[in-house]
Amino acid sequence: MKFQIVYDKPGRIRFRCGAYAFDKELETAVQKQMLEHPAVKKAEAHAENGGILVYYEEGARNKVIRAVSALDTRMLIPLGPEESSERIDSDFKTDLVKLVAKRYIQKAILPAPIANAVILWKGLRYAWRAVKTLLNGQLNVDVLDGASVSACLLQRNFKIAGTIMFMLSISSLLEDYTRAKTRAALTDSLAIKTDKVWLVQDDTDVLIPMADLQVGDVIRVRTGSVIPVDGTVVSGEANINEASMTGEPLSVRKAEGSTVFAGTVVDEGMIAVQVDALSGNTKIQKIIQLIDNSENLKAGVQSRAENLADRIVPFSFLGFGLTLLLTRNITKAVSILMVDYSCAIKLSTPISVISAIREAADHDITVKGGKYLEAFAEADSIVFDKTGTLTNAEPVLERVISFSHYSEDEILKIAACIEEHFPHSVARAIVKGAAERNLNHQEEHAEVEYIVAHGIATTLHGKRAVIGSHHFVSDDEHVVVTPEQQAEIEEKSGGCSVVYLAIGGELSGVLCISDPPRKEAKQAIQLLKRAGISNIVMLTGDSQKAAEVTAEKLGITQCFAQVLPEDKHRYVEQLKADGHRVIMVGDGINDAPALAAANVSVAMSDASDIAREAADITLRGADLTELATLRTLSEKLMARIHRNYRFIIAFNSSLLLLGLFGVIAPTTSAFLHNASTMAICAKSMTPVLKKPSDNKENETEEETA
Repeated sequence: MKFQIVYDKPGRIRFRCGAYAFDKELETAVQKQMLEHPAVKKAEAHAENGGILVYYEEGARNKVIRAVSALDTRMLIPLGPEESSERIDSDFKTDLVKLVAKRYIQKAILPAPIANAVILWKGLRYAWRAVKTLLNGQLNVDVLDGASVSACLLQRNFKIAGTIMFMLSISSLLEDYTRAKTRAALTDSLAIKTDKVWLVQDDTDVLIPMADLQVGDVIRVRTGSVIPVDGTVVSGEANINEASMTGEPLSVRKAEGSTVFAGTVVDEGMIAVQVDALSGNTKIQKIIQLIDNSENLKAGVQSRAENLADRIVPFSFLGFGLTLLLTRNITKAVSILMVDYSCAIKLSTPISVISAIREAADHDITVKGGKYLEAFAEADSIVFDKTGTLTNAEPVLERVISFSHYSEDEILKIAACIEEHFPHSVARAIVKGAAERNLNHQEEHAEVEYIVAHGIATTLHGKRAVIGSHHFVSDDEHVVVTPEQQAEIEEKSGGCSVVYLAIGGELSGVLCISDPPRKEAKQAIQLLKRAGISNIVMLTGDSQKAAEVTAEKLGITQCFAQVLPEDKHRYVEQLKADGHRVIMVGDGINDAPALAAANVSVAMSDASDIAREAADITLRGADLTELATLRTLSEKLMARIHRNYRFIIAFNSSLLLLGLFGVIAPTTSAFLHNASTMAICAKSMTPVLKKPSDNKENETEEETA
């Protein structure tokens, strides 16, 4: 690469390679190539003048110069432009300076006839775009722009026409910048930032740029590192924190043959991963793309805004015609065309929605589209699944009841000794309960036999011992459970699930197992009630008593027990038929029909794949209070949109009146109109919720239009 050094200070050097040194598509590739050098801290590349700006570590100037000299653009692969906030800011500043400089240079050096000809040529493009829009059967802001510019040109008022087109160009540039900045902030909140990886080659590991990685390569990931790709573990073992994908706070053990995902973290251990999908095709990248394209899932308020904006345009032409007819003053009439409501309405609403979705992502909530935020704000009922949603689906031992000469500790020790061979969730609760009571259980029984969906049988001290459900112990094993014993169990179990232990054909004792609510569940329900959701329902397949106990603990208004998946779906449909707008929150396969039926559905972080697919919103964290946060955010979003409407109508109506009475010129109207549009859009990008550091839960910044 040939170049000139145009700026050279310690730690910073700028190279000028010429306008044709590399194409726009190679800017990112050049930048990444420079960043691969260990001495380079930051790099920028600009195709317009072949500029390369490099920030480097002390004493590395000569190395940087050699690196630029070694650049061969023929060997670079276009990577597309970086949609980072820094790049967007840089491009915007460059384009704005170009636009302003071009206008004032033309005014300064071009003779009036040539300058007028340039303005006429630009004006014809606006007029042609307006004509094409009309031919397509549309009457929108493009027609307004074309009409206002054409009116000035017909008057031979080239100065005003030029100023109007200049303001429209700045407005268009600001619109593009605002949209790009909002999307970049959203993507950046989820994106994985890994520049280099350790590639496994024979018996050694080689550090290579992420851009060089290919599907099928094997990379090494060590403790504390982020896994940058989706892949399969081919060697090693590690505990992987998958909270970024599932929200589950506990690490998951991964060994050879296990699948791992980009964005998850190796808490402990070291694994070699064969690459299945690169950054553009990973699961987390698909989430980013889904959110980035969420404008296709427009909120109803957004669609109504666009329809309203288009309906207003004809009235602008009507105002232009009436003003011209009554005043015979083309300048006043053009002032009417300079102001339209549609531009600000159409732009501020989607920006508000995208910004709110990004803010939800900052709170570990993935929202698939703006219409789901609107539905969440309008909902008056919320339906919860119980197990795994309101509870952690991690059963715990509540109490032990003895019906024999065995003490409660002995009952628990025997049960733990038998159950530890089959570590399902209830067995784990029993074993953990014994450990918490410091009961060391040694095997005193013979080989155990597991009867699927019933229980376990073995021989203890020469006697048959069985543990499991009432059906297994009583019906299958013919152990007598007297009415008095059953009454005592129902009284003392308090709605818990009951595991029966019988030894020698007699009931020895029972163990009461509960699935306690999430620690934040009660607070979450209180917050939802305060947020205006009065009808809070729990649906569960558990027993009626267990459901009632949980509902009473949490303050739930209604609960329905022993319901099947189709019952959940039917109940949600009935609520909708009764005029309610329903939020459904669930996690299991059996919740999927109800999730699909609700006006808006939420899947828990550790939900089944089908539940997450059916849901409109996913909680990536494990905190149910985020539902209340989302409710507040969605309500504040709707309030912001309606407040924007009021401001846009009031301010632009004022401009129309001032122009009509000749108080302000058309150029002033255009300036104030575009400035207000950009101001309202900038305001729409700001968070509606205060940051946690403000120490005011779910409060919002006061906004003034």
